[in-house]
Amino acid sequence: MEHVHANSGASTTTASQIGQQEPEGENWITGSEALLRCLLAEDVDCVFGYPGGNALYIYDAMTGNPAFKHLLTRHEQGAVHAADGYARSTGKTGVCIATSGPGATNLVTGIATAYMDSVPLVVITANVPTNVMGTDAFQEADIVSMTMPITKHGYLVRDVRDLPRIVREAFHLAGSGRKGPVLIDIPKDVSNHRMLFQPEEAELRLRGYRAAPEIEPAEIDELLAAIAESERPVIIAGGGIVYANAAPEMMAFAERTRIPVATTLLGLGGFASSHELWLGMPGHHGAYAANKAIQNADLLISIGSRFDDRVTMKLDGFAPKAKRIAHIDIDPAEIGKNVRTDIACIGDIKDVLGYALQIAKPSQRDGAWLRELQRYKADYPLRYQDSETELKPQFVIEMIHETTKGEAIVTTDVGQHQMWAAQFYKFNHPRSLITSGGMGTMGFGFPSAIGAQLGNPDRLVVSINGDGGMQMCAQEMAVCAVHNIPVKIVVINNQVLGMVKQQQELMYERRYSQIDLAGSPNFVKLAEAYGIKGLSASTKAEARRAWQEALDTNAPVLVEFKVPMNENVYPMVLGGTTLDQMIMGDFED
Repeated sequence: MEHVHANSGASTTTASQIGQQEPEGENWITGSEALLRCLLAEDVDCVFGYPGGNALYIYDAMTGNPAFKHLLTRHEQGAVHAADGYARSTGKTGVCIATSGPGATNLVTGIATAYMDSVPLVVITANVPTNVMGTDAFQEADIVSMTMPITKHGYLVRDVRDLPRIVREAFHLAGSGRKGPVLIDIPKDVSNHRMLFQPEEAELRLRGYRAAPEIEPAEIDELLAAIAESERPVIIAGGGIVYANAAPEMMAFAERTRIPVATTLLGLGGFASSHELWLGMPGHHGAYAANKAIQNADLLISIGSRFDDRVTMKLDGFAPKAKRIAHIDIDPAEIGKNVRTDIACIGDIKDVLGYALQIAKPSQRDGAWLRELQRYKADYPLRYQDSETELKPQFVIEMIHETTKGEAIVTTDVGQHQMWAAQFYKFNHPRSLITSGGMGTMGFGFPSAIGAQLGNPDRLVVSINGDGGMQMCAQEMAVCAVHNIPVKIVVINNQVLGMVKQQQELMYERRYSQIDLAGSPNFVKLAEAYGIKGLSASTKAEARRAWQEALDTNAPVLVEFKVPMNENVYPMVLGGTTLDQMIMGDFED
């Protein structure tokens, strides 16, 4: 992701320091008060955070600003994941705040999670006063340097007068181009210095930063010509479709050209799962039809997908029959990074597809390719060995889909349950799946649901977690209880680190090591300890009753589904093998 550089190192001065009388009036305010005004000017609905000594001037300013909304999480990681879930589900920029030292460093995993998945965040950290910086002062950490590889840009505010400009630039950088997190580090003394507040209104001009390159019609014309010549084209649609708000254009383009579509994990919902052209998710745990389509395609078109290793698997055997590979992306750095690119269309996806739709002609192919892929879908659907004596996790996901009619916002943690949710919950709307893709962050699922619920108060939000990931941020149940945030918390409890177990079973000759989670708490009692209704189920009948009770409760509810330990996620492509070398599990031919 592109980094930009700006000079934020001017010395700090105030009127009192240079012997002048301080002005008076409502616009002569502290840096902390200016920060809050700037955030409100950016239409920030809520900030997620956790206070500490060097952030106290900022938190003190909140007491005098009733318009400013702040949600106190129980851990800084909960704050950054909640801001992330808010951003992914709304399309707006999420904001979180933490104090210096450990408060700031506790945000790092969440910042990296957002960076890998191109999520717009403005992360605000406090720091020690400027006069002790570099002395290893109490709770001092150079968070700007630490996060440089995982942010679009980082600011250290040394002059309070720069603060309005910096906040405005930060939101512009985070929410434009290839989106991502931007950090603002504010020393304690700067947050208390006074300034004449004059909001930035001039046009933003950041030297060296281009939010989105202008589209090149010739590139798109070349792509359309290749489509017209192809017999077996396939689209891989990624998270860029969702982030660009380009789902309508994606649908229209696929229907016009009659090209089948596989959606990556982050692309789920960007193209409706109910559509006849949808093949499923490709890759490591992808659908049979999606993987076979990629391996047999003569033209492969990536739209907003970066060809990550969980999609491509063994690179030198990826899409071997593709005569040409096209890539549409807003970030030129992604073109050719992992997979050869014959046709590059650089620019905002919404603009690229908008232009393409003006001139694209209806497909003239005879339909044989689509019929072949439909046979794959019919002969090798996603399926599992159901049971009347055990509660299967796939059944739980199907039940959640059926009862919510696919209209919920679903957040997941990371592991087997994440893949089952991707496979068996059918996403028909963008921004309806909130999950950690590139970083694969355990502990993400539940706090991200809190942010999604606050950003979408009229939507049903379901947080699907494993028993491992749930324990990493379980303390955030206190936030749901105190504020009556009605997230439905699902725990798929198999008493084991399931995805690690599956890999040890299939790739390490069943040498199981450090995966036993049998000492986990009673999740029902844990929920009740936080003041949340807790329910449990271990049969289909119990599952239906408990889940319906959760849906009928206008409050947060945790439902634990006890599932067998030995259930695996299939299909699966092992590392070092190609997409057409799928293990089908119980349905192996």
